[in-house]
Amino acid sequence: MSQLNSLLNITKTKKSRLEEVDFDNLQFGKNYADHMMYCDYIDGEWQKPVIAPYGPMSFEPSVKVFHYGQAVFEGMKAFKDDHDDVWLFRPEDNLNRINISSKRMAIPEFPKEYFMESLKTLMQLDKDWVKKGQGNSLYIRPFAIATEPGVSASESNQYRFMIITCPAKAYYSKPVKVLIAQDYSRSADGGVGYAKAAGNYGAQFYPTKLAKEKGLDQIIWTDANTHQYMEEAGTMNIFFRINDKLLTAPTNDRILDGITRRSIIQLAKDEGLDVEIDRVEVKRIIDAAKAGELKEIFGAGTAATIVAVEGFEYDDTYYDLPEMKDSFGMHFKKRLQDIQYNRAEDPHNWRFKI
Repeated sequence: MSQLNSLLNITKTKKSRLEEVDFDNLQFGKNYADHMMYCDYIDGEWQKPVIAPYGPMSFEPSVKVFHYGQAVFEGMKAFKDDHDDVWLFRPEDNLNRINISSKRMAIPEFPKEYFMESLKTLMQLDKDWVKKGQGNSLYIRPFAIATEPGVSASESNQYRFMIITCPAKAYYSKPVKVLIAQDYSRSADGGVGYAKAAGNYGAQFYPTKLAKEKGLDQIIWTDANTHQYMEEAGTMNIFFRINDKLLTAPTNDRILDGITRRSIIQLAKDEGLDVEIDRVEVKRIIDAAKAGELKEIFGAGTAATIVAVEGFEYDDTYYDLPEMKDSFGMHFKKRLQDIQYNRAEDPHNWRFKI
């Protein structure tokens, strides 16, 4: 690791906390690996990144992230194959997306060299936190926040970019029930829906809480103007299968350009499936459900990979979905995970070996 010292300041932990973690009973996001990265933006440039033991940090109460929400993040995973090699999945796509998000939030873009070397170093230091076996991974959370003290309503001139990691198992352990939104909106034209801005997720919590009080798990968001077109589901992009056609909404300034979403679309096209990327009208889905033509709905995202939807509610009517033996969702989940765990060929060069 000495060759990286010119790019990074590295302080290793004196004692690993690995033995304190029950890897058989993980709760997502509750246990963190031994090391983290942070890098400060001061006087118009990013400083030298620091790798240090994971732990608390001190900020003044007036830092702008607390007051004006200048914060963006990403979600990634590292996987370990049967030979103890560690792999990332499309990491440069995550860097490109966080920089797109940063630009929308007036945060300086983070350099590729710092990002990739920091990731590699963290994975090398905390390799034992990446467990082998189906469903096991190390979740990686890069994020950037505004750190200039001051409550004036303007963008910050200081920032901190960080990467923390936590061991993870499957995010959803069973299929979910969803509510198709008719009142609340996730994002609007010209807004920040396409960015992974922290406020996007905070604004979802209350409507999702109302859905959970009705016995549902998540919301399929619809367009803010008419609530007639499907967009995203909770923290995931959403796919619909009508007979043997796969439908998903196009990305725009309201919808996140999901990396898992793009991967599924590519794999489906590789197999010659009929993939329709167009606005998905709520009425079309309801009519297909009533006619028995709606075979499945599934969400796609980094944390969940793919999660099946067992039913949905719209206009106070609940629609059950059939159990599919030839589920597209489960098929593509296996295809993706076989690539991620280095069990299958990687024709698109998505894997990145640590």
